[in-house]
Amino acid sequence: MTFLLLGLLVFLGTHSIRIFADGWRTRQFARLGEKRWKGLYSIVALGGFALLVWGYGQTRLAPVDLWNPPLWTRHVAVLLMLPSLVLLVAAYVPGNRIKAAIGHPMVAGVKLWAFAHLLANGRLGDVVLFGAFLAWAVLSFVAARKRDRIAGTRYPALGAGRDVKVLIVALLGWAAFTFWAHKWLIGVAPLG
Repeated sequence: MTFLLLGLLVFLGTHSIRIFADGWRTRQFARLGEKRWKGLYSIVALGGFALLVWGYGQTRLAPVDLWNPPLWTRHVAVLLMLPSLVLLVAAYVPGNRIKAAIGHPMVAGVKLWAFAHLLANGRLGDVVLFGAFLAWAVLSFVAARKRDRIAGTRYPALGAGRDVKVLIVALLGWAAFTFWAHKWLIGVAPLG
């Protein structure tokens, strides 16, 4: 559990700088320049991610069951992953209506991803991992929306074709992950 906690602290800590220390981030960005800041940020975040993946794997070797979720929660989680992936893809397709409406669809997608996984998993390692991501995503979303309001930031919607692209890519990604990649990468088949 120690490595999972350390990994979460480093990974989510780097991703929380804009939430808790935006002024410091702005000064460091100006001092170091964009490339150095992004390089250092990426190295630290990747190190934290590696630690949390390894630490989470360790919790699965000696699991501590808190509760045994009913089977139907797995099916609900699989269904919730589709809109989660729609939100994730919407973050990367410029000019779609989802991004225009939500502003920060990736963070909203992380909230839904974490919630879905909390529903379907009852082990301590799962609760720590997905609970931490859910808490971070809630704080991050609120902070990002506040920054947008202060700056007057708007995200334009440029046509239905972009929305269709988001939906198609998300649906294909959801199907691939649900029926193949989740088992291959995580070792768990979402539908049993």
